[in-house]
Amino acid sequence: MTLNLTAHQARLLRTRAQLLASPTLKLTAGELLTNIFAVQAQNLGAAYQSMGVRSQGLTEAQLAHERQFDSEICWRWSLRGTLHLMTVEDARWFVPLMAEDLVSADQLRLKQLGYTDRLAEKAVDLVLHQIEQYGEQTREEIARLLKENKLPFEGQATVHILFKAVWQAGVCPGADRGKKPTYTLFEKRYGAFKPRPRGEALAELVLRYLKAYSPARPQDFAVWSGVKISEVRSLWPGLQDQITEVEIEGAPNWMLNEQIHWVDELESQPPVLRLLPYFDTYLLGYAYRELTIPKAFTSRVLKGGVIDAMVALDGWIIGTWKLTSRRGGLDLSVQYFEEQPKKLQPLIEAEAKNLSRFLEKTVTFKVGEP
Repeated sequence: MTLNLTAHQARLLRTRAQLLASPTLKLTAGELLTNIFAVQAQNLGAAYQSMGVRSQGLTEAQLAHERQFDSEICWRWSLRGTLHLMTVEDARWFVPLMAEDLVSADQLRLKQLGYTDRLAEKAVDLVLHQIEQYGEQTREEIARLLKENKLPFEGQATVHILFKAVWQAGVCPGADRGKKPTYTLFEKRYGAFKPRPRGEALAELVLRYLKAYSPARPQDFAVWSGVKISEVRSLWPGLQDQITEVEIEGAPNWMLNEQIHWVDELESQPPVLRLLPYFDTYLLGYAYRELTIPKAFTSRVLKGGVIDAMVALDGWIIGTWKLTSRRGGLDLSVQYFEEQPKKLQPLIEAEAKNLSRFLEKTVTFKVGEP
């Protein structure tokens, strides 16, 4: 008999899968990313906060240092062709898995920017030669290289050549030069890629996704990963010995077999309130967000392609928050959508304290009227 979950139970399970259920959890950066696979990192500060809210053992300064100089985590274009933090070991097989599809998907944009296939290959070869000759290069230096060779470089042209070089030729971000990111070669910095057969790699990716986002559906995985839904649906039946079907208010979802015992532990789980930063991965793993955000307040969280910083109570988004700099520290302002009980005050205080620890700055907070 299929287990039927309420929306509330589903949110609690997803909160646990996302490492948000235990405010005292302490993990290294590598351990955390191994558990949730990747953290979106278009904005590195927000990405670091996504990791900090999931582990008491991390600080922003530590993560910034590890991204640049450690050999365990890396910053790169990843899921859906967007920037993420992930482990180096996962990048070794994930990059070869997705490279061909993402390079192909970007061909039209390159042509719009003035690059024929031949010119794009020439540009990538120039970038590789430049890095091999002179070491890490900034985006400005690569743009200058393209300009000197009479290739398109203005606007988004340099970015899309870099994108092609990352996926096709093994380029990756290096250490910052001042405040500017640089680019180097993955194999030079981390060692060799380790391609796997496509079916094996996709199966691994599905299982890793469910580890971090259960309960979820094939279409959720497709949205999260960027893999075509037709390929995902053909893959799903082959995983039936490792996953279990459950229903969320009648709709089929899946969990890993090893997670099913979590359902019996839901009643003993204390209330968990978390301050999730911009573009937190919690909202990026599903095709639909009705289970997570109250419909009446969706526009206050999703703003023209931006996912605002959110207050989550047991996985249900109940408000937004922001930090403002001031002399001597930061002001944390929390805005609930609706009136909330005073018993949440200690939970907010604990989150403010954790944020202060993570940022290594004094944080004071206030709760505004709904």
